[in-house]
Amino acid sequence: MLRIALSVALLLAASIPFAQTKPGDLVADIPFVFVVAGRTLPPGHYIVSNLSQTLSIHDRQNQGVLAPAHSAHRPAHENGSKMVFHRYGDTCFLSEVWVGDNSIGKRLFPSRAERELAEHGTEREVAVMGVGK
Repeated sequence: MLRIALSVALLLAASIPFAQTKPGDLVADIPFVFVVAGRTLPPGHYIVSNLSQTLSIHDRQNQGVLAPAHSAHRPAHENGSKMVFHRYGDTCFLSEVWVGDNSIGKRLFPSRAERELAEHGTEREVAVMGVGK
């Protein structure tokens, strides 16, 4: 019985950090449906973590997606944490993530759906959402 109780306690303790943030994470309340790496995510509270050449975008229940990304540089006059979305009609695609005043951020690779919308001349709007670190 003690062995089972200890196993359950260890399992619970191991699962707690997944929903918590760590230094360098971005926390955002996104009020609209958006697409990341071909997956549609509902409005909600998200944690964005930089994993080298990948971004992890997940909610408090650790539901989300891993998205391939590459480093990008921003102009020196820009600063602050933000997420950049490309909007085509009613569809928003996450495009960039910037944390703090760091001049290097992450740019996501456009999905096939976003590339097709751009190729067909669908008008693109850029939406920038400032977020807390």
